[in-house]
Amino acid sequence: MFRYCPACASQKIRFEQNKVFRCPDCGFTYYHNTAAATACLIRTGQGILFQVRNKEPGKGKLDLPGGFVDPGEGVFDGLRRELVEELGFDPAGQLRLFASFPNKYPYKNISYNTCDLFFCLEMPELTLADLKLQAAEVSAVRFVQPENVDMEELAFESVRKAIKVYLEMPAWTS
Repeated sequence: MFRYCPACASQKIRFEQNKVFRCPDCGFTYYHNTAAATACLIRTGQGILFQVRNKEPGKGKLDLPGGFVDPGEGVFDGLRRELVEELGFDPAGQLRLFASFPNKYPYKNISYNTCDLFFCLEMPELTLADLKLQAAEVSAVRFVQPENVDMEELAFESVRKAIKVYLEMPAWTS
């Protein structure tokens, strides 16, 4: 990430313990902390709502709606903002946390460590007509019955793990 120390321009800066950059010349320290990201498994009468990614990483693969939590946001506000940005709706139902996994998000030659938080939302009446795809990173929406989810079509390992957890859960109830 750093080739030169941002404080003194030394080339001796080192990445240590898979989390911290240190410069031995000036003492500069930068912690490359994990970023919070959210995803929402929306179960409808037509199946689980998946987005088709329109950008890398995972272009053309399936993903759950969601994204990074912005500075100053909590995870619920961040997820609601992402759902409005990507699908054009604010979820009326109760968001429930059901899983969390570490993930790697490779973007422009940098691998970001993320803590992915997975929420579930039951919206049996939601249809494609209720959605307004607005985000450039989403090319389409697809509904897939839980038993028909092909794990190889999913963009991220953390999403595969979350789907597996969801499929092993007892029926989701209010």
